[in-house]
Amino acid sequence: MLNKLGDIKSNAQHEIQEADGLSVLESIRVKYLGKKGSLTEILRSMGSCPPQERPALGMQVNKVRALLEEQLTRKQEELSAKMLELRLKSERIDVTVPVEAPHVGSLHPITAVRNELISVFMSMGFDVAEGPEVETDYYNFEALNIPQDHPSRDMQDSFYITENLLLRTQTSAMQIRTMEKQKPPIRIICPGRVFRADEVDATHSPVFHQLEGLVVDKGITMCDLKGTLDAFAKKIYGSDTKTKLRPSFFPFTEPSVEVDVTCSECGGKGCRMCKDTGWVEILGAGMVNPKVLSGCGIDPNVYSGFAFGLGIDRIAVTRYKISDMRLLFENDLRFLEQFKSAL
Repeated sequence: MLNKLGDIKSNAQHEIQEADGLSVLESIRVKYLGKKGSLTEILRSMGSCPPQERPALGMQVNKVRALLEEQLTRKQEELSAKMLELRLKSERIDVTVPVEAPHVGSLHPITAVRNELISVFMSMGFDVAEGPEVETDYYNFEALNIPQDHPSRDMQDSFYITENLLLRTQTSAMQIRTMEKQKPPIRIICPGRVFRADEVDATHSPVFHQLEGLVVDKGITMCDLKGTLDAFAKKIYGSDTKTKLRPSFFPFTEPSVEVDVTCSECGGKGCRMCKDTGWVEILGAGMVNPKVLSGCGIDPNVYSGFAFGLGIDRIAVTRYKISDMRLLFENDLRFLEQFKSAL
C-alpha cells in the first residue's frame, strides 16, 4: 500500500509540474484528490489493512494530500500570474498612438435654420402648429379666399392627387384649421414642407420649406406686424438690420406687403447679391382678410390679425451665402460638411 502511495505521489507531482493550464491543473486535482481520486481510494481501502498499520498509513496519506494541495495551490498561482501577464500584453493600449477622430454628423442647413426660426418665434410667444402635407382643396385654396379661377389653381402649378386632394402649396392651411378649432387670441407658426410644380433652377424647387405665422386678437394692427417682423429680422440678420414693407397682393390678406431687409452682405450699400439695391426680399405678409376670418367663425368686427410666410430655404441661402438652392437638396457631403462649424 505504501509503494502504491509513493507512486501516486511521484506521478501527481510530475503532472502538476508539467501542467500548462488551469483546466489541466483542475483535472489533476480531481484525479488524485477528488471523491473518486487515487488518494481517496487508498483511504477507503484502509479497512483491509491490519489494524496496527492503519495509523501509520493514514498519516502518510494525509502528508501526501497536504503536499499535493500545496503544490496545486502554488502551481495555480503561477499559471494565473502567467495568464494575466499574457492578457495584459495582448490587450495593451498605447494611449500615445494617434487615432482617427470618428466622423460626426451635423444638422442639415435647412433643419438648422428651421430650428432657429422656431426658437426665435417661440421666444415671442408663438406656438408651433403642424399639419398634413396632403391637403384638401378647401383648406389649401378655398378657405384662404383663393377663387376657382386663381392662377395657383392651375393644374400646372399644383400637384393634384385627386380632384379634391393635392400636395399642399403652402402651410397656410394649418392657419385655417387652427382658427376653426381655437378662438382668439391665436399666435402660431406653421413650419413645414410644401410642393409646387416649379421648374428646378438655382432659385426654385418643386419641394421647399415654409414657415408661416398667424396672430389674431382684438386690436391687432399693421404696426404689430411691422414690429414683429422687425424684431425677427434683427434676431436673424443682426441688430443693425432694417426692414421695409412694399405693397403687394395676396388673396388671404388685405392689405398685403412684401418685406425686405437690408442686405446682410453689404449692409445696405449695394452689391451683387442684392443687385445693387441694398435690400433683399425675405417674405410676404399682411392683415388677415376679413373673409378668411368670417369663414372660420371669427367675427372680423371684433377681431383682426396678421399673417406672414417666409421660405426657410431662402433664409438658409442668404444666411450661408449659397449660390444655388439645388445644393441644399443634392445631399453632397462635400457641400454639407462645410457647415459643421457654422451650425
